Amino acid sequence: MNNALKWTLPTVFMIQTMIANSAMLNIEFKFTPYVGNLKEDAVETVPGKVRVFLNNTLHADQDVQKGKAAVLFSNREVAPSVWLPAASAGPVLRRGKNTLRIEFEPRDPKLKYQASLRWASVMDEATDDGKTATNQALEGVDNQPAQGKVTLTREFAAPFAADLPWHRYPAITALTDADKKALAELVKARVDAFKPGFAKLYPLLEGKEMVDLQAVKDSKCLDRVYEAGVRMAGPSLEQLEFALSGQQEVVLRRKDGELFRPADPAKLEAFPDAELRDLAGMALYFLYPPKLAVVRSPAGVWEVVY
Repeated sequence: MNNALKWTLPTVFMIQTMIANSAMLNIEFKFTPYVGNLKEDAVETVPGKVRVFLNNTLHADQDVQKGKAAVLFSNREVAPSVWLPAASAGPVLRRGKNTLRIEFEPRDPKLKYQASLRWASVMDEATDDGKTATNQALEGVDNQPAQGKVTLTREFAAPFAADLPWHRYPAITALTDADKKALAELVKARVDAFKPGFAKLYPLLEGKEMVDLQAVKDSKCLDRVYEAGVRMAGPSLEQLEFALSGQQEVVLRRKDGELFRPADPAKLEAFPDAELRDLAGMALYFLYPPKLAVVRSPAGVWEVVY
């Protein structure tokens, strides 16, 4: 026993020291609802709907289908149904304290199952305990028995997150009728900007890694689809949904789905030049996303932040 301690304690101290001296690059979260035994090679995922919230803002929602999930490694880790690298979350992430909330609702409310949430920090240096080397640290798991809807919450710090000026704006906890009207006008202005010249839209595509802005301009793909009858539509004030998180941002969506949509989707689908159609479609996705997050500056001006 004493001999084991002589080897174990220095090794643990060395690993902890290496973690303390390295920088955190990311935190990865993995969620799986399942039935089965983790001693087996696979378990069965539970079909249902997952909603992922970051700092009380809806980040993603997706379906989980019934299927097999592999059980991996000596720690019996279940392959994820939902995988979230926090660094990919963008401006919603704060450099200080953050809160992840996962809500899962199974299709069968009577089914008993396990809800597994795992997390691990990704470091810029690997640690080596003499057997394996890894750049993951501070790993953990929350595995809960469940029946019906389940909610899993995890607070975490993200020192790798961008520290943006609007993160320090006053938090928004209520909206007046005048606020809602102003936000409806902001949405309408985005729709109205879709017209030849596109002078107000091109700047919105700058810095979007998945969009080749120069190719969009040179090909005049937006002009071409406009000539083919493509138009964008947004919701009226009565159709707008205003989601408050208690943070600085308000998320705008349409009550029955995506905030923006083509007025006649068939006209874009029928555009004959596939390459131009795809280029325009990608640009339109970023210009007219399913939701917009807006903040109110100290001067009272509403700004789109993501």
